[in-house]
Amino acid sequence: MWRETDAAARRTLLDTCWAEDGVYCDPLTRVEGRDGLSSLIGSFQENPSARIDVVSGVDEHDGYLRFAWRMPAADGSVAVEGTDFGEVDGEGTLRRIVGFVGPLPT
Repeated sequence: MWRETDAAARRTLLDTCWAEDGVYCDPLTRVEGRDGLSSLIGSFQENPSARIDVVSGVDEHDGYLRFAWRMPAADGSVAVEGTDFGEVDGEGTLRRIVGFVGPLPT
């Protein structure tokens, strides 16, 4: 979804995998619902060099998941990295993603 630049196509993706009342939050923002997440992604994409790469597999158990990601800088170095944690409902639909930015504290 984060790479889909067409708003209608992004909404179709959200309709299939994101709960109607799903919550996305990270240290900078919190949005609710499909429209909220679609709008956040659209705003993120206003920066033409903005991109998020998933850099791990998705680890899942008991309806919870986690994965690592990086945002590359224009020169190819890592600008930002982090870990997201999520929750899925009984149908496998994402209900919540909570993002953490930066490495784990020591």
